[in-house]
Amino acid sequence: MPSPNELLAELSWRGLVADSSQGVEARLAKGPISAYVGFDASARSLHVGNLVQGFMLTHLQRHGGTPFIVVGGGTGMIGDPSGKSSERNLLDDEQIRANSAAIQAQLERFVDFSPGSNQAQMVDNREWLADWRLLDFLRDIGKHFSVPYMLAKDSVQQRLRAGMSFTEFSYMTLQSADFLQLYRQRGVEMQMGGADQWGNITAGLELIRRVVGREEGEEPAAYAMCSPLLLTRDGKKMGKSEKGAVYLDPTMTSPYDFFQYWLNDDDALVAQHLRWLMLKPADEVYEIEEQHEKAPDRRPAQRALAYDLTARVHGKAEADRQVRVADSAFSGAPITDPEVLDVLYEAIDHYDFHAADVVDALTLAVASGLVASRSEGRRLLDQGGLSINGERVSDSSAAMPQLIDGRYLVLRAGKKRLLIARKSA
Repeated sequence: MPSPNELLAELSWRGLVADSSQGVEARLAKGPISAYVGFDASARSLHVGNLVQGFMLTHLQRHGGTPFIVVGGGTGMIGDPSGKSSERNLLDDEQIRANSAAIQAQLERFVDFSPGSNQAQMVDNREWLADWRLLDFLRDIGKHFSVPYMLAKDSVQQRLRAGMSFTEFSYMTLQSADFLQLYRQRGVEMQMGGADQWGNITAGLELIRRVVGREEGEEPAAYAMCSPLLLTRDGKKMGKSEKGAVYLDPTMTSPYDFFQYWLNDDDALVAQHLRWLMLKPADEVYEIEEQHEKAPDRRPAQRALAYDLTARVHGKAEADRQVRVADSAFSGAPITDPEVLDVLYEAIDHYDFHAADVVDALTLAVASGLVASRSEGRRLLDQGGLSINGERVSDSSAAMPQLIDGRYLVLRAGKKRLLIARKSA
């Protein structure tokens, strides 16, 4: 296992440290540390924007630290205003509980919960927030936050112009109470999060300083570290409510779409994502980057990233399957693997047909939507651009080829248009 004083060096070369509080380097040099990351439970799945924090916890544990995961069963009912342009819908207790269980299962791909000296711990902040009486909370926590201090935070400033309820305004105090609770009851010394959480996290440091420092008469040892944000292709924070969000739950984002998302990663970003979202050592990452610089058209960096992330999130068998699917779909070679066709049928344009409906190739091309009209189909056919099951069609009345696995026909229009037709039962 790597030593704890190598953790900061590991995170730094990967570009995973956007900001940190005073004393972090000295503290990590002393030995393993316990740190936590909070994940709200407002949806039943994490999304790719959470991957950075998942890997932060992975690195922490690999270097001897103990990862604590706070599923925000309590704060999830409130909603964090950070990076949001509107207030999220509030969820009931049953929804929060179901979402929390699903999120824990996904995080098991990143941290080890099995018994051991630094096994990952998961807690729900409902354990303490739900039992806190309003007057006690205002007396014990609220009095330590001045309104000017809270208004100065970026997460608040960004929302004030659009309107912000007291419910969301209070979120900072609740997250700070989480840090205080974990610091005092579990010995958690550091909170980690995305760069947009810096204001909330440092508010927690201030609360610990005021409460614990005043009680014990000395400066408490609490720390903060923030990572960069994974942004959408148009530069927005990747979140569950953002258009184009990519989820870890295969029922919300299919493994095919998940793999393709990373396979189509921007050349300008992929080197950064290799470092953030893989555990390969530096020499292997540098080698992939060098291969990409020499032959970007072959997309070696995107292929490595897509495979590695799909294997971590969905398992190696699924990653292997998606490689076969991608190679089959985009190589232009005939597709004959029924398992690949099963995936493509669900993932891309498809058409169900009855045997009696398939009169000839041109009729099938029009009926399936591969071409818009018979005239367009004839032009495609005359140009040699129509193929079925890898065989070029030169005669509109040509007999249909044999079904693949007794079910499938693979239609191509030129090099890019692909459609899977399946015989109805």
